[in-house]
Formats: sequence, structure tokens, C-alpha cells
Amino acid sequence: MATEIEVGKLLHQRGWRTAFTVSDRVTAWAALVSAIELGYDDDIYEYTNDLYSRTWLHEAWLLLDEHIVQIWTPQIKALDNRYKAATVDDEGTALDQFHRLPGPDLWWWRRHPRILVGDLGRSLRSAGAVGTAPETM
Repeated sequence: MATEIEVGKLLHQRGWRTAFTVSDRVTAWAALVSAIELGYDDDIYEYTNDLYSRTWLHEAWLLLDEHIVQIWTPQIKALDNRYKAATVDDEGTALDQFHRLPGPDLWWWRRHPRILVGDLGRSLRSAGAVGTAPETM
């Protein structure tokens, strides 16, 4: 298994735009989760780009030293639980109309925000997504 720096460099060599750290991607995942909880109103392309923060963590987990995994897993699980609470599982039906979905083990790609607002909300609703407006929460 590899260190965080080694994994960041390896994933960068595999096509990620930079040699991210676990901290970078956990911070990005936390920011996305918070935005979804409040009503993510950026566009569908920013949303799919933001989902890759969790995808990077998934790929890194397969390569990282067990000690690093143990340190970060509780925080990531807590963020995953918040994400699940703030989203709806539609098996990726709505999102798939805008972005090819990765493998089935990447469950976060098969969910969309419960609160549908702004550009993202309009796009997802046009693809059949059902959600709530922020004032009904």
C-alpha cells in the first residue's frame, strides 16, 4: 500500500488533473455535501465535476496505506451519510441524461439532490427528477 503523496501522484499519472491529497478531496466532498444540503444551484456540469471529489476518494482508498484509511474513514462515512440524507436515489436516471455514469459501485452517481433549485434543479427536473423546493424543507 502507498502513502498519501504516492497515491496523489499515481492518480495524477492516471489522469486526475493534479496530485490531490486526501485532505483536498475530503474538503471538496464536504463542501459539496454542504451545498447540496442548502440547495445546490450551480449547473449540471459543475455538479458532476464536484462529484468526482468522492470518486477520487474511492480510487485512493484502494491504494492507500491502511493507517491513512482508518484515520479518514469515519469523516468520509459521516459525509456520505449526510449526502444520502440530502439526496434521492433514482438509480442515476436523471443524471445519466447529462453525464455517462461510472460503475455501479460508485453509488453517489446514482443520487441527485433532494432540494432542486437553480440551474441544476432545472436540468434534473427536465430529466424527470423529483425533489422539493427549499421553502418546503
